[in-house]
Amino acid sequence: MSEGLSNACKAGGGESDVLCGIVYSFLPATWAPVIAGLLSIALILVIAFVLRKVAHRLITRVVRRAASSTGSSIAGRLRGRQTVQPEGLDAVAAERRRQRAETIGSVLRPVASIVIVGTAVLTVLERLSVPIAPLLTSVGIVGVAVGFGAQELVKDFIAGMFMLLEDQYGVGDVIDVGAAVGAATTGTVEAVTLRITRVRDADGRVWYIRNGTITRVGNESQGWSRATVDVPVAYTADVPQVRELLGQVTGEIWDDPEYRDVVIVEEPQVWGIEQISDTALVFRISVKTIPSCQAQVAREIRLRVKAALDRASITIAG
Repeated sequence: MSEGLSNACKAGGGESDVLCGIVYSFLPATWAPVIAGLLSIALILVIAFVLRKVAHRLITRVVRRAASSTGSSIAGRLRGRQTVQPEGLDAVAAERRRQRAETIGSVLRPVASIVIVGTAVLTVLERLSVPIAPLLTSVGIVGVAVGFGAQELVKDFIAGMFMLLEDQYGVGDVIDVGAAVGAATTGTVEAVTLRITRVRDADGRVWYIRNGTITRVGNESQGWSRATVDVPVAYTADVPQVRELLGQVTGEIWDDPEYRDVVIVEEPQVWGIEQISDTALVFRISVKTIPSCQAQVAREIRLRVKAALDRASITIAG
């Protein structure tokens, strides 16, 4: 042991090493190498501990800032205006940011610890003249064996990591994961981790989907959504009158402060006649909304269209 500690100082350069040089100048030659070796190893471990603490604090600070960051509503960003996002949607967005930031932080902290502590241990072993080449080879073989045996788990973690970094989806998003669970699944994301994604479908069923099995994702909640409302009227209806009436309805909802720049991000459009049959003319209304609010807007438009058609005595086709 004492020989290894003596070599710890020699490996560092002997008298040319600053620490060893100081120790040699104050202690007898018998004890100087051992004491210098102990101090050298202790200094390496202290530096590693300090670096680890600093790295963890920096990661924690970045994670907290990312989790608590706020911004303008999606509607405002899409139209270049600062608006207030509805409280419910803001809470969902905050939860999404928090989970994404904390998950990435839970990965970065152990990675930083492994890199820093591993480097310190290897440096100490090298200073003790312990051959590290066979150790690294053994660790590499064990790593390959573990990776081969747990390749599905590794696949899930890698897929989850890229999913989080690319922000493909998050808590509150409505997604379609295709046949990842053996059948087409569409639902609302309730939780996202590196290994699994938890989705609740329209029937209330909860799906736990391994990230490595998701080959494609259709996200209905990113950027903006579109509400389309088809209005079938009788074939004999006056087309200009119907278009004018639908234009009035869309103008009213656009001027409504509860919807404009809060839920609806662009002025609604009446696209005109979408279909013609022997019994009906189908007019289509298109509205761009913030994510996941298209159904709410579509229901409101249907109510207003029904009331307007009733007032004008225009029959809705069956």
